[in-house]
This record gives sequence, structure tokens and C-alpha cells, in this order.
Amino acid sequence: MHTHDLSAWQHDHHFGADTASAERSTRLVMWITAAMMVVEIGAGWWFNSMALLADGWHMSSHALAIGLSAFAYAAARRYARDPRFAFGTWKIEVLGGFASALVLLGIAALMVVGSLERLWSPSAIHYPEAISVAVLGLVVNLVCARLLGGTHHGHGHDHAGHGHDHHAHDHHAHDDHGHDLNLRSAYLHVVADAATSVLAIAALLGGWFYGWAWLDPAMGIVGAVLVAVWAKGLLKETGKVLLDREMDHPVTAEIREGVETMLADSETRVADLHVWRVGRGAYACALTVVTHSPTLTADEVRACFSMHEEIRHSTVEIQRCAD
Repeated sequence: MHTHDLSAWQHDHHFGADTASAERSTRLVMWITAAMMVVEIGAGWWFNSMALLADGWHMSSHALAIGLSAFAYAAARRYARDPRFAFGTWKIEVLGGFASALVLLGIAALMVVGSLERLWSPSAIHYPEAISVAVLGLVVNLVCARLLGGTHHGHGHDHAGHGHDHHAHDHHAHDDHGHDLNLRSAYLHVVADAATSVLAIAALLGGWFYGWAWLDPAMGIVGAVLVAVWAKGLLKETGKVLLDREMDHPVTAEIREGVETMLADSETRVADLHVWRVGRGAYACALTVVTHSPTLTADEVRACFSMHEEIRHSTVEIQRCAD
């Protein structure tokens, strides 16, 4: 049995210029969002707007998520060389996203309860003031999206200059290779928050010009649904990583196909294969091959999937048939 050394990648994979930029962006957006959250919640309570309150509470979840992302970057950097983390500290970021999603579900439930109460017991809304605050919130969301979006798309092109053969290129089409899961989650959260701001503005305008007071709490419920949908998506994405559910990933089939195709002359087949994510755009695999070749080596097996740069660690076991 042979293994491929992971120590250099484990220590250094987190801390390039792109990651430092992402950490600075998330910390700045966290403070901007926290300030706007206080303004929106206070204004929603003072001006009696459930849609504005919903947007403010959604922004609070956004502030929490960004705060967890910033903390995750700091913790990952602090413990990067701690040998107790066998595959590095990337999953700290994933765990932060999972916790954020659980909090989001609770906030969505509170938003629904508050909106239903407002539907049953409507009260006067100070529309001009509430609309002004909602527009300010939307502007802040767009600024935050811009701050995170530039960094997010920059991460997406980290590997654009690497040389790959056609097989590796096809793999890039269906993988998130090079993407920062922590940063992407924050970016998607900002976009969802901006959508909630638009709903709040639409509800307030409808109530102000057409007297549709019911539209404000109704949009609060719609905003809650958006929060819940985003939370569900984040739970699924982070849970898959935390539970190592990667055997349905396309790279698994490609490794099996590559080994059995390239080593067909020696009658070699993959008897056991496990693939799981250990870092941002990085995977580990353990495989057992059964072969009739008396000279087949682990390095020859690895060469069959060497075009997959995302496989950063591999353990290969070779079982030779007696006949």
C-alpha cells in the first residue's frame, strides 16, 4: 500500500493572495452589514413595517454568516500547522456555514410568525420613511455583493492558466474546482438579501400608492421563504462535505474509468474506491485494484488519474491474482 504526501498542501493551500483578499472582503462586509442590520430592524419597528423588519432580520442572518466566514478564515490560518488536523483546517469554514444555515431556519420561522400576526392585526405604516430605509438597505446589499463578487469570481479563475488534457477540461465543466465554498456561500447570501430588500420596497410602494396594507406582511412571508430556501441549500451543500458524501461526484466515475481503461492490457480493475473532499476544490481518494500484472506499481495506477489536479492525496492498494 502506498500513499501520496499531503503535508505541503495541507500547510499552504489556504493562504495565497486570493484567500487574504477574501478574508479582508468578508470582514469589511460583516461590519457594513451589521450596521445596516441595526438601522433596518430599528426602522422597521419604529415605522411599523413587517417587510422592513423581515429584511432587517434577514440581514442579521447575513451578518452572522459573514461573521462566521471571517472567523473561519482566521481560525484556519491560526491552526494551519496544527498536526491534529489531518487534512488541514478547511472544514472549519464548512462547519461555520452549516451552523449559519441552522440559525437561518430559526429566523425564517420567526419572520413567518411575525408576518401572520401583522396580517391578523394590521397597523399603520410610515411609508415614506420605511421606503427610504429599505432603499438604503438595498444599496448596501449591492455594495456588499460587489465587494464579495469581485473576489468570488477571481477565485473561480484561479486555475485558468493550468495545462489540462481534454479529460481534465471536461471535468472542470461540472466541478467547482478552485472555488472558495466559504466565500461563495457569503456571496449567495448577499444576493438573496438584496432580493429580500427588493420585495420590501415593492410591498411598501404597493401599500403607499394603492392602499394594499396586506402586501407588507405578505412580502414578509415571501422573504421568509427565500431565507428558508437559501438555508436549505446551504445545509445540503455543507452537510455533503461534512459527511463525506462525495461518491456521487463525477470524478469518482472518471477515476475508475481511467484506471480500468489505461491498464486494460494487464487485466486490472478497481475493486474498491472511496473519494471525499478534504479542502477547497481538493479531494482525497483510496482505491484497491486487482491485477494480473506482477509488476504494476502504485505510481502507475496514480498516473491513470494524474490529470485530475483536484486529487491531492491518494492511497493505492494493489492485490495481485495468483493466476
